[in-house]
Amino acid sequence: MNCPVCKEPLVVLELEQIEVDYCTRCAGIWLDAGELELLLETDEERSRLINLFKEAETAKEKSYDCPICGKHMKKSEIGEKGKVVVDKCKKNHGIWFDKGEIQKVVEFGSDNKQNKIINLLKDMFENSSQNNGGNK
Repeated sequence: MNCPVCKEPLVVLELEQIEVDYCTRCAGIWLDAGELELLLETDEERSRLINLFKEAETAKEKSYDCPICGKHMKKSEIGEKGKVVVDKCKKNHGIWFDKGEIQKVVEFGSDNKQNKIINLLKDMFENSSQNNGGNK
């Protein structure tokens, strides 16, 4: 599968038994449908996060194609303060997160800011920023 942003092949990483597709060039992450919810610790957190997703009415970001079906993805906003805009497949194949977005989204849904997944994501993005000079 190729990155929807830079078209480079995505690398499969395992994050707490969840396979995530990661772009080593732009540090974006693709999660298949249902995988985002698995990054949270409780059903309550999962439910809260799903309810935070709203279709973005206006988004200034470029729209990308789903790496699975090739169709244009829709923009979704997550959160109230400091919203994050992600790309979600219209056919529900998954969600594309630009660099750093997944960490913020998981934090929106998590009660536990010391969640081991959040800490793992922080480490991953800090290392990614250092390795590619902080470029998006």
